Amino acid sequence: MIKHILSFSITVLSILSSSNAAIGPVGTLDIVNRLVQPDGFRREAVVANGQFPGPLIRGVKGDEFSLNVVNSLKDTRMRTSTSIHWHGLFQEKSTWADGPAFITQCPITPQNSFEYKFHVPDQAGTFWYHAHHSTQYCDGLRGPFVIYDPCDPHKDLYDVDDESTVLTVGDWYHTNAETLGHQGRAPTPDLTVFNGIGRAQNGSQVPLYVLNVEQGKRYRIRLINIACEPNYNFTIDGHYLNVIEADGENVHPLPVDSIDIFASQRYSFVLHANQPIGNYWIRANPNAGPQGFENGINSAILRYKGAPKVDPTTPYIPFTNPLYEWDLHPLHNPPAPGLPFPGGADVALNLAFSFDPMSTKFTTNGVAFEPPTVPVLLQILSGAQSAQSLLPHGGVYTLPPNKVIEISMPGGVVGGPHPFHLHGHTFSVVRSAGSTVYNYENPVRRDVVSVGSAGDNVTIRFVTDNNGPWFLHCHVDWHLELGLAVVLAENPPDMALSDQQPPPEWYKLCPLYEEYNKQVPNS
Repeated sequence: MIKHILSFSITVLSILSSSNAAIGPVGTLDIVNRLVQPDGFRREAVVANGQFPGPLIRGVKGDEFSLNVVNSLKDTRMRTSTSIHWHGLFQEKSTWADGPAFITQCPITPQNSFEYKFHVPDQAGTFWYHAHHSTQYCDGLRGPFVIYDPCDPHKDLYDVDDESTVLTVGDWYHTNAETLGHQGRAPTPDLTVFNGIGRAQNGSQVPLYVLNVEQGKRYRIRLINIACEPNYNFTIDGHYLNVIEADGENVHPLPVDSIDIFASQRYSFVLHANQPIGNYWIRANPNAGPQGFENGINSAILRYKGAPKVDPTTPYIPFTNPLYEWDLHPLHNPPAPGLPFPGGADVALNLAFSFDPMSTKFTTNGVAFEPPTVPVLLQILSGAQSAQSLLPHGGVYTLPPNKVIEISMPGGVVGGPHPFHLHGHTFSVVRSAGSTVYNYENPVRRDVVSVGSAGDNVTIRFVTDNNGPWFLHCHVDWHLELGLAVVLAENPPDMALSDQQPPPEWYKLCPLYEEYNKQVPNS
């Protein structure tokens, strides 16, 4: 046992040292197969630059990013083609760089590469990146992405905001995603990991991830849920969490003692290290997988400088001041677009979700999404314009330019609550899950929202000011694979004329993939 823990400790140290090698705004992601052991259990994975999670990509507001993705995958037990989505970035006039396979590009085949180039003129905050080809990111291809703002309006609230304060929480599976995906349902995670480290139920007592702080200082913690499925109830024993950002949007500071964070959501909160020097449990209780905190599962450690290097003994105290989404309000430009009443938009869509147990598929308005063989963007650039002419039939909704769009999404579908992500935009959440109140005055803006439970009717609004075919999908990756998605094709005529100018290499992706997929089906 001592030898095993020593070996694991060396591996963890290697992971932690390599994770400090952040890249950006120019850099390379080498996508490789690598043995990883987040909890001491070894398995082959799909990772970026040899590590799980992938390296932090960082930049400054206004940067031009140039990220070369090199596909070095070989293990055919998992997907060997890949594509990367830069989650939360608008990709204005660079829709071809958004990343979802068969929506904006064909996958990158092994022994080939593709350079994603995009400008981020007016976004800053906490984002992430992940594979967007089938369920590949469940095999490990996911990592944090932070754009810093030198003029951050919240900068007086914290003292430290660097690589050490980026905290990812997610799920991990001892079996590869291709095997798990054939079950026709979402599989159960084996454990929760913080920055790639965690303990499995009845597994080895491996060293946990440690977030180091110094007494008296204030830290901007950037919390990212990189899970394939679970949402988590996140707490830190003895400490308040002063929330200042949601999904890349600044909000008025809101002190809470717990955060429910859904798959692909992000929050920044200020942690004031104002407690006695010691070790405190960081906890993330999932809604799927082993629950509770026995033997350090679903846990990491907050360690004050000067504290002994031991597991905490702090007791779990039930939270009393949780984060409610409707209590978050934008720091700038707070009103929702449109008129201040239900239906007060130019276009109103109701998306009714359901699950068909016979086909084991999710549907939206009666249609299960099936990725087309020709990417939607390529269809548009080739001349297809209408929802009737775009594939997949029933899965594409065309939207006019410069209009207010209102989308209502009733909750209560089996497997929920489902977190829905819209590419290319943030949106105003005018009605949140768990509330019957419509707020048009100052609703939170974000890019991922839980559609809630039976009786909920989550409603969002945004303006069609960013041309492109934008995916709207459940971010439980298993559910996306089972059809829980639609494409919102925003202003196809302008895309086809002049708005989008993919590089020549983009046009080569589909012929390469088509040929490779003949040799290695379902690649």
